[in-house]
Amino acid sequence: MDRLGVYIHIPFCAKKCPYCDFYSVRYNKDLVSRYVDALVRNFRAFRDKYGIHKATSVYFGGGTPLLLSPAQFDTLLSSISECFDIDENAEITAEANPSMSDRTRLSEYRKTGINRISFGAQSFCDDELKALGRTHTADGAKRAVVNAYDAGFENISADIMLGILGQNEESLAKTIDIIGNLPLSHISAYMLKIEENTPYNCDEIKNALPDDDSVAELYLFACKELEERGFLQYEISNFAKQGRQSRHNLLYWKSLDYVGFGAAAHSCFRGSRFAVPCDIGAYIEDITQQEVITDDNPCTFSEYAMLRLRLCEGLSLYKAKERFDFDEKELLRRAEKYRVNNLLKIENDRIILTRQGFLVSNGIIADLIV
Repeated sequence: MDRLGVYIHIPFCAKKCPYCDFYSVRYNKDLVSRYVDALVRNFRAFRDKYGIHKATSVYFGGGTPLLLSPAQFDTLLSSISECFDIDENAEITAEANPSMSDRTRLSEYRKTGINRISFGAQSFCDDELKALGRTHTADGAKRAVVNAYDAGFENISADIMLGILGQNEESLAKTIDIIGNLPLSHISAYMLKIEENTPYNCDEIKNALPDDDSVAELYLFACKELEERGFLQYEISNFAKQGRQSRHNLLYWKSLDYVGFGAAAHSCFRGSRFAVPCDIGAYIEDITQQEVITDDNPCTFSEYAMLRLRLCEGLSLYKAKERFDFDEKELLRRAEKYRVNNLLKIENDRIILTRQGFLVSNGIIADLIV
């Protein structure tokens, strides 16, 4: 039986953050109910077309998935269980806004089968949260993590951002100190990127943000400080306590199959990469979700190498040779100039980017696998 991950996009938000360009719509109770029905219909359509597949992970992303009620999550997970053979130890994640921190309600979500929760904390400094337009406070984010743990979640992740307006090493240290004292098992630390169609894409914001050198220093500082608190880096932007790496996201980085459901969801399945249009109205009305092929040959050496080089374990040339035909000598020749500049390491059969290399990974990877 084929093994894969299942992604469900929940595109509802109470408020749109000014830096975010993910597809989302304003929460509407009736719209949510109809959307849940459409998701269930599409789970069954997938089963009827492809048969039952083994699911090693289920991930509810957004948007703000916990705007759905526990009863609606119960409906979705029950339907997924009917249409997929979910691993006994499957990782079942839901993203959450820290403003949704009620312990009783979190306990209800835990009872549905969700066993991992990922909070979009972004920062534990109030002035930075205000600059990001977030609706929660630093105390609210701390309370959300503690309440989730008390509600039975033992695997809790938090996102933080680097390069926020007004952020410096001192404020980042404060955020990481708080992280170290919370029952968190995973941290995603992303550099703020200005996206085109967002309110943040203006000179006033861009000119006030930390410059590239400052952000690089913040990144290296975060890597070191998180590691000292037991969060081991395993990917450019991701850190985890022992055994708590995101199994679902590792499917992406290891070029394994996953199927996506919902408006704006993406899939990589049976040798093709495809996406569902960003149109919730069409999604609800269509008998089965539309799927637009975005890449009919995604599993090339270039993509495989690019994704593997995001990981701290790097690219194994031996394993790559088992799947692809490429010029190993030329690849190693290109890698050498980055090795002497401490941007990557060559250990046995592996090419591994250093933290300094991660900062300029796009350029290095493009040169290595051109």
